[in-house]
Amino acid sequence: MAPPPAAPAPPSAWEQAMHAAYTSPIPIKKTHLGHALASEWTKIKSVRSTMWTIGIFLILVVGVGLLIAAKTEDRDFVDVPFTVPAFIGLVLGQICLITLGVLVTSSEYGTGMIRTTFTASPQRHRVLTAKILIFFVLAFVVSAVSILFVGAVTESMHSGPEAADIAWGGTVVKGALYVSLLGVLALCVGSMLRHSAGAITTMLGVVLLPAILPAFLLISDATRKVGEKMMDYNAPTSLAKIFMADGEDGGSGNAQLVLLVVITAAAVAGAYALLERRDV
Repeated sequence: MAPPPAAPAPPSAWEQAMHAAYTSPIPIKKTHLGHALASEWTKIKSVRSTMWTIGIFLILVVGVGLLIAAKTEDRDFVDVPFTVPAFIGLVLGQICLITLGVLVTSSEYGTGMIRTTFTASPQRHRVLTAKILIFFVLAFVVSAVSILFVGAVTESMHSGPEAADIAWGGTVVKGALYVSLLGVLALCVGSMLRHSAGAITTMLGVVLLPAILPAFLLISDATRKVGEKMMDYNAPTSLAKIFMADGEDGGSGNAQLVLLVVITAAAVAGAYALLERRDV
């Protein structure tokens, strides 16, 4: 019969003293959302794609807006707000925010750096939340400041007696909110597809196809109603309604903005669901 295994020797007094006296020099802190926000802010401000896309966005919205403002007269603003010149540049500039939104997530998957991100922050939902918040705040601030600047300069140039005094503060907020939500939608599509070219192509289809298809759908009576809805709710028309480009009777764009909020919320939910189910 084999003897029972010997019990492990108790630690010596020296070992007990060393264990009790040791303190790690690395401070241990509980992580929170603020750390993820700081990390994502560092990322988004340090990559060249942000500077390029934001720079082109400003050139389109501010540059084109001021150029149009310089070519207009006081009577051109009888029934439209002074932010209308920013509308033209914003129709083009929204593509820049869509591209940046996709790159915020898909670029990390393309380079493999997302593994490092999730190793440093295993709570994946926290990382995606930080990306959405940082991008949305950046996109909204840049958009709102651009529209506000164009509106203020245009008003100073064309505030004569022939121009109507139409409140345009709401167009600044709603216009910036609309293009920022499009960018968040693109961010979530990039998170779900994990491929930059595929996500950008998908978002271009989301923005451009509803603006092109009505020309064909209105030909047939069977598809006319679908074509009319697409015409009312596509991105260029939605921005036109927000900026009252057709006059005060053209609508406020609130319905279009609500629809985009619903679609973006669904995309955010899908991005969170897939993020937890798939490997990196």
